[in-house]
Amino acid sequence: MKINIHTSIFAAIALLFAPSIQSQDLQSLMDEMNVRHIGPGAMSGRVTTIDVQRNRPEVIYIGTASGGLWRSESAGVQWEALFDEQSTQSIGALALAPSNPDVIWVGTGEGNPRNSHSSGRGVYRSIDGGTTWELMGLEGTRNIHRIIIHPEDPETVWIGAIGTAWGDSADRGVYKTTDGGKTWEHQLYIDERTGVADMIIDPSNPNKLLVAMWSHRREPWFFTSGGDGSGLYVTHNGGEDWKQYTEDDGLPAGELGRMGLTISPKSGCYLRIDRIAVNGLVPQHRWWGLVEYASRGSSRKSTVLLRRYLCRSVR
Repeated sequence: MKINIHTSIFAAIALLFAPSIQSQDLQSLMDEMNVRHIGPGAMSGRVTTIDVQRNRPEVIYIGTASGGLWRSESAGVQWEALFDEQSTQSIGALALAPSNPDVIWVGTGEGNPRNSHSSGRGVYRSIDGGTTWELMGLEGTRNIHRIIIHPEDPETVWIGAIGTAWGDSADRGVYKTTDGGKTWEHQLYIDERTGVADMIIDPSNPNKLLVAMWSHRREPWFFTSGGDGSGLYVTHNGGEDWKQYTEDDGLPAGELGRMGLTISPKSGCYLRIDRIAVNGLVPQHRWWGLVEYASRGSSRKSTVLLRRYLCRSVR
């Protein structure tokens, strides 16, 4: 049964104040009342991704979960929409080419698998600073969470696809193009429910990438984070070969959940781990881990901290 909410509200008001409006016609009273929007003033959903021009930091691009892509050339004072004419408004990742800020890549479909998130339609590219866009494929990925552009070659791009949260799909993992999106190579794939939770590039070595793979499943009544497919991977040759880090490299043993990565140009890589199962048992509370790779040399020492405990230190 459909109910006119405005009629219901005003009818309730009329009942409360019936003695004072008995002589008035309810419909005429309603016609004289105007409804106005009181906020929020600018709704675009969650901000999912941000990038800034290196040589003009006042030029900011943001992608939103359900409100498209926006640009400010005034350090955030004013904004303009850049993606309104495209077939999807859910943005999962964006990246500006370090060697040419007019080259912008956008991955659609929010990469945070909430029960309210939206799916996208592949990856897009602009070569004129966001004025026009071209769909470059990977429509089956549904949700793209990370994009990395080679620092010197804007034609070389890595896409980190987390994939759909609601079912099995082979369209997940790391994809690479070396010809500006004409062709794609599926470089890292684990299984049908494991996608990219995070992906970073070494600022001193563009052939070295680290990828956090995450097994997950969203259901209307439940969410499963972690599984056998979750893990941390590294490549030293641009994605041709991958090594998985394990407890032998300093990571905690057991089932890993979602991981967040970042890398410092000076001091190395930092990793945050969510939801670790120890000895096959998942604790009732969340566990957090921190892995620090102190240097990039062959004698790299890795230290793992899990809660307050120093788990192990290996070379």
